[in-house]
Amino acid sequence: MRDTTQDPAASPRTAAVIGAGLGGLALAIRLQSAGIATTVFEKRDKPGGRAYVYEDAGFTFDAGPTVITDPDCLRKLWALSGRRIEEHVDLMPVTPFYRLCWEDGTVFDYADDQDEIDRQIRAISPADVEGYRRFLAYSRSVYREGYEKLGTVPFLSFASMMRAAPQLMRLQSWRSVHAKVADYIRDDHLRQAFSFHSLLVGGNPFATSSIYALIHALERQGGVWFARGGTGALIRGMVALLRELGGTLHLSAPVEGIETEGRRVTAIRAMGARHPFDMVASNADVVHTYRKLLGDAPRGDRLAAKRHSMSLFVIYFGLKGERRDLRHHMVLFGPRYRELIHEIFTADGLADDFSLYLHAPSVTDPSLAPPGHSAYYVLSPVPHLGTADIDWDTAGPAYRDRILDYLEARYMPGLRRDLVTVRHFTPHDFRDELNAHLGSAFSIEPILRQSAWFRPHNRDDRLSNMYIVGAGTHPGAGIPGVVGSAEATAGLMIAAAAAVPA
Repeated sequence: MRDTTQDPAASPRTAAVIGAGLGGLALAIRLQSAGIATTVFEKRDKPGGRAYVYEDAGFTFDAGPTVITDPDCLRKLWALSGRRIEEHVDLMPVTPFYRLCWEDGTVFDYADDQDEIDRQIRAISPADVEGYRRFLAYSRSVYREGYEKLGTVPFLSFASMMRAAPQLMRLQSWRSVHAKVADYIRDDHLRQAFSFHSLLVGGNPFATSSIYALIHALERQGGVWFARGGTGALIRGMVALLRELGGTLHLSAPVEGIETEGRRVTAIRAMGARHPFDMVASNADVVHTYRKLLGDAPRGDRLAAKRHSMSLFVIYFGLKGERRDLRHHMVLFGPRYRELIHEIFTADGLADDFSLYLHAPSVTDPSLAPPGHSAYYVLSPVPHLGTADIDWDTAGPAYRDRILDYLEARYMPGLRRDLVTVRHFTPHDFRDELNAHLGSAFSIEPILRQSAWFRPHNRDDRLSNMYIVGAGTHPGAGIPGVVGSAEATAGLMIAAAAAVPA
């Protein structure tokens, strides 16, 4: 088989990618770099998917992901065509990675500085200094097995899963992230500090496989970064690279359906026309892909019946003045942890309290706000619509006000006085704008029995030229996850293209 990555002319095939999210764009770049003529169809008026950008009153707001880890997975996309990411994107390191705050006044600045981490742990719980080091060693072991070795490997057969099983069992992958953290760390604040990361990919720390403890090592290994101009600048850079390679992107072009004949996809329907392609990959929500686009109700219903991640309530707001006492990424823990998370994933209603992620990008990049102003977003994990069918048209404004009042009282005095612009995004918007099943923010929940081979596969089991990319397939959500899924899926598509004579 010829290496089409090195010989683009060897594979004059055509591919459609449905959805211009990070996973879809990363896949399109890989395919186009391999000489596969690739067209991306995006429903919305801008690329990015969950990484959409809002602009209002001179402020720029990233709609979704803001934490960039493993920048090497992004650099690899540019390297495929002999380019460097710096030609399009300026990645800036963020330190501390996160500031963690509790209502009792405890503060923990988490960064890749072992001495400083030890000092802060010692101030909270001296007995946990050595325990943290043992947890970090465990996290690094999981990172090597679960990310470096398996993160971009498509699990197309149960046998492939079983080959990986012994190592995953050795690392006690059946246990939860929080349970493994608790093996090493006694203090409750510190257990929260080192287990919350699974929420960043839609996972309940008390149910998500301990394999996701690798996120801690991933951050320590590669750092936490931010694209100058926001995550939207990364999206613009990816689009520019795709177009320079000869790829095509259609915006405001929702795909209405995928046509099949026998066991193959033949075309997609979009923009009032039929578009034939040799291969199709969907970066859309997996339930939407099977139920709506493929018209495969039985498989769509089986996917819909899986456990899906929680949703999010997100507020974007701009203020007069600068808040120099804040940090770029802040996690604001409420009065409860285990009990609150249990309610988010199981309760039919909104909890009375909340824990929040506050994003203050102007701390790193003042260009995101007018001079003398500052831009923010704050998100609260909330139940998805299958857990709690809340009337967000009514509940949304009240919940927004509760969160803003909380921020003003505890972290941002004068917020209401300085407020210039505000908008919010609810589970209804995840459902309607992003076609997300149940308004889930991260697709299928990353529990062990829905990971690797147990997730929807990168290549469809029945349609030989139909592929999946993004949070709903292996390895899962988060920027490294969806970019890793693009590498796994692209490898299958490039191999398939090379196997067919031009």
